[in-house]
Amino acid sequence: MAEHYSLPPGNVIRSLLQHPYMLSVYAKDMPCALEADIAELNHETNRITLDVEYAGTDINVYLADGGLSFDLEALKGVDVIERETYSLSNIPVQVMKKDSMHYRLECQLPESVFVMENRDEIRIPFILGMQAHAGIEVYPPMLTIPGRLRNLSVGGCMVEIDLFESIALNVGQIIPGVTLAFPDGERFYAQGCVRHIRPFGNNGYAAVGIQFINLSSSQLEALSRYVHEAEREAAYRTGMRGTMISQSPLFLCGQREQKSRQREQQEREPRARQSPMEQGVMAVAHRLQVALMYIKTHDLLPIRIFYDCVDTLLYLLKQDRKALLYALSYLRDEPDWVRHAVQVAAKLADMLILRDPHDPHVREATLGAIMHTLGKPLLVSAALPSLKACMDPAQKMILRTHVGALLNRLRELGWTPGLTCRDVIENANERLDGMGYPAGKQGSQLSSLVRLLSVIKAINKLTNARNGVSPLTPLTACRYIYQADSAYDRAIIVEYLQVYGFYPIGSLAKYAGGFLAWIMDVDGKGKPSVVHVVKNLRCPESNISSVMSGSDLAQIGALEDVVDPADYGLNVVKLQAVIRSEKPFFTRTASENRQSVASPSPGFPGY
Repeated sequence: MAEHYSLPPGNVIRSLLQHPYMLSVYAKDMPCALEADIAELNHETNRITLDVEYAGTDINVYLADGGLSFDLEALKGVDVIERETYSLSNIPVQVMKKDSMHYRLECQLPESVFVMENRDEIRIPFILGMQAHAGIEVYPPMLTIPGRLRNLSVGGCMVEIDLFESIALNVGQIIPGVTLAFPDGERFYAQGCVRHIRPFGNNGYAAVGIQFINLSSSQLEALSRYVHEAEREAAYRTGMRGTMISQSPLFLCGQREQKSRQREQQEREPRARQSPMEQGVMAVAHRLQVALMYIKTHDLLPIRIFYDCVDTLLYLLKQDRKALLYALSYLRDEPDWVRHAVQVAAKLADMLILRDPHDPHVREATLGAIMHTLGKPLLVSAALPSLKACMDPAQKMILRTHVGALLNRLRELGWTPGLTCRDVIENANERLDGMGYPAGKQGSQLSSLVRLLSVIKAINKLTNARNGVSPLTPLTACRYIYQADSAYDRAIIVEYLQVYGFYPIGSLAKYAGGFLAWIMDVDGKGKPSVVHVVKNLRCPESNISSVMSGSDLAQIGALEDVVDPADYGLNVVKLQAVIRSEKPFFTRTASENRQSVASPSPGFPGY
């Protein structure tokens, strides 16, 4: 059908630009995508002009064989936001340097959204609301990764998955089964092989390119029909007219799909725009996972990303430490290794700076804390298929080797951590009584930094659900480790309580009036003084968003205790509704960041 007409990509882009958007320029071997502004979209010449800021020495590293690749994400809606995407790869580009850090990229768009691949295969992008579900069987029946289909050809497909799911995939890995489920209820199943993995956009997703393998003649016939129907649907949605162009029945929702979408819509709460602080924390979590992806799939250690994460946390901490402590609660639905790494690193930096604002070891100590748990996802395999499921004793023993696994991988990649950073990575799980791991070191062998970190880590571990174990309240957790004989430094436990109290900022409090509220600030006695009320348990179907303080707190009753958000279904909405005119620190340009940071530290940040 494609030979009878063309669908200009400019039409798709123009449609998406009616909404808030983000455009990310990416390259295969560059873990940091560049954020770009669209300066012009010319329909007559079929060209798009991008403005990019790049502080590196050679922007050509983002041009593969002279071509440019980008992801465009549009955020539709006001309360409930839908995310639409469109990607182009290896399009011709001319680079013009405006000054030392600013570039204008003039790109020639393809004549059609349909891409001709090898062997004259057509790749169809799923655009303008086209949807199909995908399931990637990695270690059946233990691990199947859900995703959404983003393009399709007879040779393979691209599936968008949650970024944290990518830890189980490697380039060249054979996939026992890939299932594609179309809206009308039809399903396709085949074996596959992972050809590439990369970050996808800026909202915590990854793109996985899968080649279909060992196809039978009937599977090839079915695939050809699905590609033809997807092409027909894309033509229909972009407004093309003709005798052969009409909506494909493949994309008409069957009863099961309609119920699924209705359920998703009902479960999705109206989305409040995240503050710059919250966006900054989420960006750190996402970039940490991107760095891991490049370690696993490219044998590349993007150390600059790790330092960027550290420097962003330190910047946010200096801007408003209480707002940062509150924003850390937004990590509660991230993978445990990510949540634990970022929350522990932030609190370690906080306590070190409170002790000594000029401590020269803060940066390296924070780096060690944020890298310490990287070894856990590196261990994911058939023997340890997931870090989310409850583990058996053998899997727990595998997980205890994560420190050695990380240090070995760093050695293989040719990077040696500094003394402070290595001390944290190597000894974070040791305890004063010698019952820690991996070396069973005792008190005299542990630095004061490790003694502090062990308390922060233990409390964080106990106050978050893990391996099927429910979380403890902060008070119970502190009492538990205080009474753990000589495992932890009791003076540091007391210091921790003096800093954060029994009702830490970022905790969810339950009040006698039946209200749930996030603690945003505490008074001199450690009691909540400012809270964000989000739920009235007497009206569980309704949502509240009200900040209260002072005498107004009496309206919600007496404080009862800190509770677990998971018990009340208070999940974090994954998508960040980022409006381009309101950029958080982590997505602002380097020049904007320089204006707000008096003396950036070495390596801070490269965008």
